[in-house]
Amino acid sequence: MKPFSTLLDSPAPVIGTWSQFASPEVIDILGGSGFAFTIVDTEHGHFGLETAENLVRACDAAGLVPIVRIPANEGYMIAKALDIGAAAVLIPKISSAAEAERAVRAARYGPQGSRGACPCIRAGNHYVRDWRRFAADANDVGGAGIIALIETPEGVEAIDAILAVPGLQAVLTGPFDLAVTMGLDGDTAHPRIIEALQHVVAASVRHKIPMILPLFQPDADDCRRLMHEWQRLGVRLFTVGTDKLLFADYCSRYNQELRADAKD
Repeated sequence: MKPFSTLLDSPAPVIGTWSQFASPEVIDILGGSGFAFTIVDTEHGHFGLETAENLVRACDAAGLVPIVRIPANEGYMIAKALDIGAAAVLIPKISSAAEAERAVRAARYGPQGSRGACPCIRAGNHYVRDWRRFAADANDVGGAGIIALIETPEGVEAIDAILAVPGLQAVLTGPFDLAVTMGLDGDTAHPRIIEALQHVVAASVRHKIPMILPLFQPDADDCRRLMHEWQRLGVRLFTVGTDKLLFADYCSRYNQELRADAKD
């Protein structure tokens, strides 16, 4: 199992994606294609944490760092995601320091936190591993990770307070959700969205908290250009597309090229 901290030792840029297919085989392909990590999406993927456990196993086999996105900032969901072996848990709609503190506390065993303790979990090798050492590692700064998903205007406004919460491993922005909640019809290139993202990037640099930036452009040249622009501002970790988006884009283009040849 690769911890989230291994991503920080890699040369920039560090590239991952999102797993919305409930398919270990697709994760095999992502690992074989050279992605460094994937976000197993139990919020928008049509599967739960029971399925996510096997996807996390596939990540381990494929050499990917597994991040699990849960549907809500609920302690039992955070604990379950960590129990199945997630390197970090992505918490949606973090809009205040209090919400970030709640998530971090749920990821820590007592007395530092409120995570339920059980030695017979996958993350602890089902009691094969020494429990005390496992619990100490899980409570360490580089252990059980919480990533705050900033996808509301309130979260952007409170970003400095959020990033000051001890135990937060990283922050990820949701440009599409921001563009919807701000009444911009999902326009992630709108100047107000770019300004909001730049505000979060600047805060992450000040607080020395890694930021993960999603890029959804299917065209590799466009995506590479945007990565270079954001790298200059201090972003090192990116998600590109999603497994569904990449598959749909390839199938569509391939089909169009076949039809164009048939016309000739």
